[in-house]
Amino acid sequence: MVCVPHTIRRAGFTFDYLAFDGSAMGLSDYEQTWALQREVHAQVASGEIGPQVLFVQHPPVYTAGRRTEPHERPFDGTPVVDVDRGGKITYHGPGQLVGYPIVTLTRRIGPLEYVRRLEQAVIDLLASYGIDAGRVEGRTGVWLAPSSGRGERKICAIGIRVAKMTTMHGFALNVSPQACGPFGNIVPCGISDAGVTSIEDELGRLAPSLLEVGQALEPFLVRHLDFALEGFPA
Repeated sequence: MVCVPHTIRRAGFTFDYLAFDGSAMGLSDYEQTWALQREVHAQVASGEIGPQVLFVQHPPVYTAGRRTEPHERPFDGTPVVDVDRGGKITYHGPGQLVGYPIVTLTRRIGPLEYVRRLEQAVIDLLASYGIDAGRVEGRTGVWLAPSSGRGERKICAIGIRVAKMTTMHGFALNVSPQACGPFGNIVPCGISDAGVTSIEDELGRLAPSLLEVGQALEPFLVRHLDFALEGFPA
């Protein structure tokens, strides 16, 4: 079956669901998607198009940000794609919704505030599912506090790059438990004293599809990234 992007335009933002087959999201090769990001980034940075969000599901792949240490890489020698984002090593794979917002920052909204807004959009989404998530001081991403005998655990990783005041890369939200297993082969994000979790693990029941989660996340991204619309009609 031929897969084409499923495009939604909402309040000045364009959301593209890559490898959409008419009912669900397929798998998008990481390096091909990275190349697409660069193309879209050039258009957004030049003002040719407005803010974009690419939603994807990758085949299993480890990606290492610029701060990754050798001992944090896969213990079994599994190949890693070295990328130009911040942060350390992480995993992408089936059952994980990866979002690449490509938006232009402002003098008022710099990289740190942008990351906080991404976190808040995901926190708000999870709250809509009844999941109480938040931040951990000194650690990027979205986390669940220790509860019911379970330790602190990350549900969403974030790593970005900013060039020409315009963002690339983004966040990875674990939707199903399938997305969590391969984290045991690395020191994810350089953090060895915490675990990972997924929407399904926290709900205790089958999670919504990646497409449904992405669609539910759209309005929260629009709300928290509204600064990106400066100079573009809604």
